[in-house]
Amino acid sequence: MPRKSSTAPSRRRCRPISERTSVEPPAELMRIRQCLGVAADHGGFELKEQLVERLCAAGHEVVDFGDCRVAPDDDYPDFVAPLARAVACGRVDRGIAICGSGVGACVAANKVPGVRACLIHDTFSAHQGVEDDDLNLICLGGLVVGHALAWELIQTFLNARFSGAARHRRRLAKVVGLEKKR
Repeated sequence: MPRKSSTAPSRRRCRPISERTSVEPPAELMRIRQCLGVAADHGGFELKEQLVERLCAAGHEVVDFGDCRVAPDDDYPDFVAPLARAVACGRVDRGIAICGSGVGACVAANKVPGVRACLIHDTFSAHQGVEDDDLNLICLGGLVVGHALAWELIQTFLNARFSGAARHRRRLAKVVGLEKKR
């Protein structure tokens, strides 16, 4: 039986910006500080660690749902499901899930009612998904998306806000109806 890594989330202790640098981060990074959950299996571990560092530098609080080490025999649902539940209940504002392709993380996250997760590879979808569909969890492929693009996608996702337009609320109500029929 494969050894499982601890799935207990840990809060990353991010030093205040003033202790890290004398230069203020760009305004777009300081727009809204959020409590963010992150999770990754072995395929997304390296990207997750790099993103956590940048998120902390931008002033966000980060709750890490694992994995806390590279473990080739780990399974993305063990980390993504607790993250998705935290997003759904509001324990974290938004989530970032990463596996090798991002597909498995997206499938697992969307099994949790109240989660609206999507695999994102472009900036249009990163903001449009939030603005129109109230996306609350972004999924990335750690073996597909490079560090620079991943950071751009995360910034776009975090800076976007749900429009609240009547047509979008109507559509989301239908999605909630589908969840209740399960």
